[in-house]
Amino acid sequence: MQRRKQQCRLGWHVVAIATCLIAFVPAFAQSAKPPLDFEQIKQREIIVGTKEAAPFAMKSPEGEWSGISIDLWRRIAEKQNLKFRLHEEQTVPGLIDAVAAGKIDIAVAALTVTAAREQILDFTSAFYGTGLGIAVPATTGAAGWAPVIRALTSFGFLQAVLALIGLALVVGLLVWLLERRHNEEFGGTAVKGLSSSVWWTTVAMTQRGIGHQGPRTMPGRFIAMLWMVGSIIAIAVFTAGITSALTVRQLQGSVQGVTDLSKVRVGAVAGSSSEETLSKLRIGFESYPDAVAGLRAIRDGKIDAFVYDRPLLAWTINRDFRSSVQLLDLTFDQQHYAFALPPGSPLRKAVSVALLNDIRSSWWGDTLRRYLGNMGQ
Repeated sequence: MQRRKQQCRLGWHVVAIATCLIAFVPAFAQSAKPPLDFEQIKQREIIVGTKEAAPFAMKSPEGEWSGISIDLWRRIAEKQNLKFRLHEEQTVPGLIDAVAAGKIDIAVAALTVTAAREQILDFTSAFYGTGLGIAVPATTGAAGWAPVIRALTSFGFLQAVLALIGLALVVGLLVWLLERRHNEEFGGTAVKGLSSSVWWTTVAMTQRGIGHQGPRTMPGRFIAMLWMVGSIIAIAVFTAGITSALTVRQLQGSVQGVTDLSKVRVGAVAGSSSEETLSKLRIGFESYPDAVAGLRAIRDGKIDAFVYDRPLLAWTINRDFRSSVQLLDLTFDQQHYAFALPPGSPLRKAVSVALLNDIRSSWWGDTLRRYLGNMGQ
């Protein structure tokens, strides 16, 4: 009897499980339906996300979009018969998150291909190669204490001072050894005689006058003559070096390359690849919402350098900050721009093939010249 009850209960359990499976099969079937292919996605309106990043994506006061990336996408969409509408995002992280979540079908702007983004997105083939640039305040040649202090506290200046002091000590020691028994001015105790000889070599080096003091023996005078001539040359070289360093820093500014960024106040666009690069180089920085805000901070003296994609910096400086900000003649951390898509997007292959064909055409060269002119990458 007990066994029959157990079999009955087991039978009810089986029926219940089967009922649940039957109820959820349609839901599983619905969620497991195959993704759209390229021909199917062409039948609907594609949502294209973008963000202002002149000259790749620009929005006119009337709301019309143009730029290198926008024109390239429109050409591809026209060839592929794709219907689309543009959706604007305010920040780069917002644009990336919208693509990763599938809220938009493709991102068309000035997005850099990075390993971190590749983990959550798919990218088309790259259409533009560039790198990071450094914007600094425009030099006016005006003197200031900042470059003087940096020059006087530099390691090179310390080396030069120590070298001169070392030479004075060596010559002073030689003079004392040669004169201590023949010249009462360098005689007496070792401390008294050595201090007097070092003082004499220092005064002779600076050409401030040595009065009646000086070596009396022939070897001592020979050493003194060599020291006087040599010290004139050493002081001249030292003075020329300091003057040159101060002149260069006044004319070129305190930032002349990537290695100088760790010594000054640096800015970068929030969420951009320039933040990743600066963090990798262990360079502290302050984040700004866009390039305009960062360049305005340079103009107002709040930061000393601003790091961002070189073509975007060149465009913005040439348009709004030509008199107050300049772009250094260097490019670092090679980068590539591409369109971003959700993982597994059916648009990727078709768009990549069309993109590669277009950037090898004369149309692409004309487009770059129209927007960039003579500005380098």
